[in-house]
Amino acid sequence: MIEQPKFKFYFLHPKFWLTWLGVLILYTVSWLPYRMQLAMGRGLGLLFKKVMPRRVNIARTNLKLCFPEYSDDSIEELVTENMKNTGIAYFEVGMAWWWPDWRIRRKLHIHGEENLRKAQEDGSGVLLLLFHFLSLEVHARLHGFIEPAVGLYRPHNNAVMEFLQTRGRARSNKYMIQRKDVKGMLKALSQGDIAGYLPDQDYGRRRTEFVKFFEVPDASTTTGTMLFANAPNCKVLVSRCVRRKDGTGYDLYYEPELQNFPSGDDKADARYVNTLVEEAVKKAPEQYLWVHRRFKTRPDPDMPSYYQ
Repeated sequence: MIEQPKFKFYFLHPKFWLTWLGVLILYTVSWLPYRMQLAMGRGLGLLFKKVMPRRVNIARTNLKLCFPEYSDDSIEELVTENMKNTGIAYFEVGMAWWWPDWRIRRKLHIHGEENLRKAQEDGSGVLLLLFHFLSLEVHARLHGFIEPAVGLYRPHNNAVMEFLQTRGRARSNKYMIQRKDVKGMLKALSQGDIAGYLPDQDYGRRRTEFVKFFEVPDASTTTGTMLFANAPNCKVLVSRCVRRKDGTGYDLYYEPELQNFPSGDDKADARYVNTLVEEAVKKAPEQYLWVHRRFKTRPDPDMPSYYQ
């Protein structure tokens, strides 16, 4: 378990001054009107498209692999919209970490809360499957208003950002768990907690099955989902958070409890998890994190990279 971090005078070292300047700018901008921040985010995203060609090309490659039926023009349009949403996500960090409760609550539109409550009726822990939509920081903050949860966590290399993001992500939730702390995650579930887990990135070869994801036949897919889902008295639900296109906030969804999951067949279960991700992504593909190299790990290390 990650304890709530405390401020250290070390954070004022000159090597962190640039970090603090960026944080100060983001904090100041976070108090601007919401729609203004959305517009600024879209502009920032268009700038990203010009100055971050490597990331843009990763997004383009992922979209071509996942949607081969799309024309080049359609792919390019989706890349542009995705970069706009990526820009917005930077401003959403400030909203999620620093907005007061009254302000961010007004942006929350809940769907399916009864599914979550039903899963908790007998005191079971809930493994909440979350996916890498660009509003993920807001998702964590908003979920805490429904019921505080715990989440897996990867430490930041920058000590100041580590301090800020740990405090920000735990602002309306319980605590964070180091992502390799399997025992800590299982303990939280056994105690009846809600624990968030993200199964939709390429985590390498350890605890992995290579199964279909969209039209890619051999995507490295973690079996960690099944490891945690097998915890005693654990229920599994999907939750997703999507930014409303009309600028009125966020739709937070809780889907019905997964049935007969896990089945005991890791390969089949991994493929099933990928179908859940696919269904969610298709509802708002422009808001998904396409700049991640989702298909970087190939079944055979000698196979050519999709990202050459």
